[in-house]
Amino acid sequence: MSLIRLKNILKIYESQSGKVRAINGVSVEFESGEFTSIVGPSGCGKTTLLNAIGGLDKPNSGEIWIDKTEITKMSDKDLIDFRLKNIGFVFQAYNLIPVLTAIENTTFILELQGVPKRIRNDRGMELLEAVGLSDKANSRPNQLSGGQQQRVAVARALASSPRFVLADEPTANLDSKSTSKLLDIMSELNSKEETTFIFSTHDQRVIDRARRIIYLEDGRIK
Repeated sequence: MSLIRLKNILKIYESQSGKVRAINGVSVEFESGEFTSIVGPSGCGKTTLLNAIGGLDKPNSGEIWIDKTEITKMSDKDLIDFRLKNIGFVFQAYNLIPVLTAIENTTFILELQGVPKRIRNDRGMELLEAVGLSDKANSRPNQLSGGQQQRVAVARALASSPRFVLADEPTANLDSKSTSKLLDIMSELNSKEETTFIFSTHDQRVIDRARRIIYLEDGRIK
């Protein structure tokens, strides 16, 4: 059984010019351990599709299954709890909490889950070491470069050992060196820990690393 299954997903947005089918009848499956890029022109539905898979955006119709759980039938409250325990997110804008240090940002989800401080700090340091930032554990986001902030975001996404990680344009604001470092880290985690990564991207550097590419155009898989 596939880890993620989408069946005939439709997502419609209202705009000044009328209704826009951001996702238009998409059916696709993802296996555990994939390192996949969703690609296509701006406005093709990449981010909308990723948000639907992550339960951040409910489709108008269709089904989304994570293993044996249909998340499209969940209440908002249950969906929040499901995301917290099963899905890691890496956002284009980092979305780190400004007043928290790198290790506090990394372990924030574990704190929400009620994990004891000593255990979550051990996990946080383990992940910061994995992304090459153990020496920045007590630094706040404004003391870190863009590449370093994004690596903290990756550590945070992995803190709770999620079933899979969704990364929305994770390299959009990074230079070539930072991008290469970040992709090396995610690729290694994918290989060693079999962490599933699904990207939405237009960055050829990410596309070149992917082992599977899904091309979207006008909300459809081409």
